[in-house]
Formats: sequence, C-alpha cells, structure tokens
Amino acid sequence: MWRKSTSWRPGKKSTLITKEELQVGNVPVTVLRKQNLKNVYLRILPPDGQVTVSVPTYVTTTELSNFLLSKLPDIYLRQERMRSQPRQTERTYVSGEAHYLWGKPYRLQVVYEGTRVSVVKRASKLVMTVPDGYTLEQRERVMTEWYRAELRRVLKSATKRCEQVTGIEADEFRIKNMKTRWGTCNIPQRRIWLNLQLVKKPPECLDYVITHELVHLVEANHTHRFHELVEQYCPAWREADKALKEMPLDHISEGEMPIAERNA
Repeated sequence: MWRKSTSWRPGKKSTLITKEELQVGNVPVTVLRKQNLKNVYLRILPPDGQVTVSVPTYVTTTELSNFLLSKLPDIYLRQERMRSQPRQTERTYVSGEAHYLWGKPYRLQVVYEGTRVSVVKRASKLVMTVPDGYTLEQRERVMTEWYRAELRRVLKSATKRCEQVTGIEADEFRIKNMKTRWGTCNIPQRRIWLNLQLVKKPPECLDYVITHELVHLVEANHTHRFHELVEQYCPAWREADKALKEMPLDHISEGEMPIAERNA
C-alpha cells in the first residue's frame, strides 16, 4: 500500500522529490525519491523510530520493498533500542532540574539578579545567573552557549590527542546540535562536525566519536577495515559506545524531525 505526492525544491542543485508512503510488514515507511541521488539512505528517527528512506528515482517499488524487507530485523532492533532508551523530560531551566556535564548529573540553581548572565559549576550543582524576567527560551540559550563553551574548552586537546594516536588529521572541527548523530564528517573538505550533546557524556565518549570520524577520512564506509582501525586506535570504544546508548538522551518534542543519514 502506498500514497504518492510530488514537490520541487529550488536551489543550486534543484531536486525533484516524490514522497510515497509504503507499508513493509507492519512498519510504515516514508519514501523520498530524489533526482541525482546515487545511494539508498535509511533513517530511523527518534523518539519513536519513524522510518524514512531516500532513494534514487530509478529504484522500483518492488526493489525497494525487497530491500526494506531484508532490513526489517535491523529496523525492529533499532526501534526497540530507541524506544527503550531513557530520555529526559522536557527541560524548563528552573531550579531543581538535573543537567548532565561530562557524564555526571548536576542540580540547576537559577538566580535572578543583575544584568549579566553566567553559568558556574559548583561541587554538585550548576548556578545560572540571569536578569529578572528572563524567559525559558532565553535561559535555554544561556545554558546551550555555556555547554558550547565547555566543549570548546576541551576540544583542542582532545582532537590533538586523537590525531596523534591515529596519525590522521582533519582540517577543521566544528560543533553543532544534532538529534540523531554523535558526529559526522565531510570527507572532501576534511571537516568533522561533533554533536554538542557530547559535552553531557563521559569524556571517553568524545575521544571515541572523534576517532570514529577521523577513521572515516581514510575509510569512508563501515567496512571490516574501518572497524579494525577504530579498534586499534580506541580499544575502549565498546565502553564508550555503551555509555552513548544507555545514558539518558535529550527530550525530543513531538513533531520534531531530525535527520541523520546512514548508508543502507
């Protein structure tokens, strides 16, 4: 069973997109057919494991259905992990909330005074000082920028350490908030993006993700050699990967549609 619609997205490389709704087993799948696309990309989106797949326009519905049927066990497994992994309730940035920093929970204390903003880490709490009347959105922005500064504070030493271990260097490291990926890299530009949320995970998770992305610069796909190199350069990767999978994730509001591509 499927429904179909078509749209046109203008841009430097305009792409005709055909959207279809496909049922594979008991899994509804959103199919996006795109011109100029060479590979098939399977996405499983949090928080409930919604499945989307981007495919070249020449792939037939039968071929796609057979491909997705072969992926059903993996889809079920990933959906179950995604649905069972704990998520924090939506943050409102008020006193008493728990906020993580480098794998440890801290209680937030909000102080309304003065005209300047700051966040200071104490033994067991984070003290946020903001002007009286600051809104939720403004308090969230203050905390986000503080997290960004914390990650930047350690990033230079962490990337240098991982580059020395691997012998692989990136031209640039950047930070952005991502909902479904811990890191990603642009191989032609040798640019690596790191998820801002890593600042909330244990420090070894940052080294693992940096190493993972550096290895992609010499081995683009998740081949046997890729995994061998990650194992060689980061022997403790399993513990870090386990922490990333088991620690609470950020809240995702209903209707948010983050995108993380994965070669199918």
